[in-house]
Amino acid sequence: MREFLIYFFSEGTKPEFALFTPAHFAPVLLLLAALFLMHRFRRQIRSSRHEETLRYVLAFALIISDMSYYWRLVGAPWLHPGPVENLPIGVCGWAVILCSYMLIGKKQLLFDISYFWLLSGSLFALITPTPLTYTGVTRFRYYQFWLEHTLGYVAIFYMIFVHGMRPTLRSAVRSYAALAAMAALAYWVNSMIPGANYLYMARPEAAPSVLDILPPNFTLRLIIMAAAITAMYALAYLPWALSDRRKAASEKRS
Repeated sequence: MREFLIYFFSEGTKPEFALFTPAHFAPVLLLLAALFLMHRFRRQIRSSRHEETLRYVLAFALIISDMSYYWRLVGAPWLHPGPVENLPIGVCGWAVILCSYMLIGKKQLLFDISYFWLLSGSLFALITPTPLTYTGVTRFRYYQFWLEHTLGYVAIFYMIFVHGMRPTLRSAVRSYAALAAMAALAYWVNSMIPGANYLYMARPEAAPSVLDILPPNFTLRLIIMAAAITAMYALAYLPWALSDRRKAASEKRS
């Protein structure tokens, strides 16, 4: 049993996870199915007497999915946990925590930040989940990663479908300001800790990633990342802008 637990909570020495394979597609397809069902039965969920309990259970699952990453490090000293890679400085982790409190209190501010962080930053983690390179389907980290990175989307679209929340231009500004603050913190930590690469600002990752196209020069890297994030924010808001335009045009005709 001890050998199994050490194996399960450890990482491999050779790549175990490959992009665009069944192990990659399966969690994404499950997420899409969950979003479809949530939209399909949104009215029933909204009127259910268990709706609040459902939100609390989802919030609890979000917190556990994030905290279990750190519990694993505490319980597995052979992983040599340290500040180079394991400080809580990341869009995905904080988006999950914000989503959990958003579900509990139905707070618009937390929705504003989380919506754009997930659809503009964490989306890349679904496309190229580089942290899983050495952890396949037989490892704890595989399941923790996918739960953390998919439950956030479930939470966001739950609030959209069931409670009618939506982003605004003000939401984008709030979220962008919060992201800029985290980027400033990440830059400071990267400069203080040799080898740190929080928010992937210091250098390209060793594993395949969409960020491989970025130059190693910090200034160019920062400019390109800022431009790409701004474009992603615009794309995330585009469906709502088009909906508002169609609504305004319909009201003008009537």
